[in-house]
Amino acid sequence: MSMFFSTALIGLGLSAQYALLALGFTMIFGIIGVMNFAHGAFYALGGYVAYSMVSFFSWPYWLAVVAAALVTAALGSLFELVFIERRVNDELATLMLTLGLSSIITTGLVVKFGSESPQFAFPVEGVLDFAGLMLPLSSLVVIGVCALIIVGVWVLMYRSNFGRSLRALSSDREVAGTLGLRAKLLFPLAFGVATGLAGVTGALVTPILALEPHIGDRVLATSFIVVILGGLGSLWGGVAAAVLVGMVEAYSSVYVGGSRGSLILFMLVLLILVFKPSGLFGREVRGA
Repeated sequence: MSMFFSTALIGLGLSAQYALLALGFTMIFGIIGVMNFAHGAFYALGGYVAYSMVSFFSWPYWLAVVAAALVTAALGSLFELVFIERRVNDELATLMLTLGLSSIITTGLVVKFGSESPQFAFPVEGVLDFAGLMLPLSSLVVIGVCALIIVGVWVLMYRSNFGRSLRALSSDREVAGTLGLRAKLLFPLAFGVATGLAGVTGALVTPILALEPHIGDRVLATSFIVVILGGLGSLWGGVAAAVLVGMVEAYSSVYVGGSRGSLILFMLVLLILVFKPSGLFGREVRGA
């Protein structure tokens, strides 16, 4: 029974990570209509920004996490403003632009830091003994911080004028424009929020798992699975799918083996695509 609950904690940690990534990924698609293939690269960049702040400038870890979020958000906003906004209605062009940015970021990390994983440890160590269960404190901290950020994203999107404006633009850009909503101002901000989520996730998780320049490729693949299951453009669908994927990964790796777990996930995605192509919670969000 102890193993069962310990596995559940691992699954929750994975779920929290996937949820933050899926939120950013699905925000960009749902609001702007762009598949951001650089999302995984922003995750890796966030990890390296936090690592650099801690290792080279001796910043406190929490401040390094904030710096990672700000740097990735600023870079994402600038990229959307300079490149994406000019070709926002050309799906192939935006796909190639984000693929190119991913390549540039990853190559830049290899050139600057090398291909080997640097030593980057999470500042909180030890375990919490709760009713016989040994709970890693690092996982509890990450789950708590991720949960707070997810609630913050919900407040931003559903309880603020900024979120209402973005949702109006995602529903009908032309009508929203006639009402005075400026897509050229709001879209870069939305893109920045999404890439900032990827950056802060990388800063939080890579000290526990691993940090290397190509880690974003695996993260991007998992993000795809999560958003396909949850439904592109659905925030809560992404969170629910993240919990499902995290739990399947954790329990399958412990009880049936990691490769079989991946097989289960891909079979699940195939079934969803066949019987409900819009995903479990998907709906048409962007009408422009």
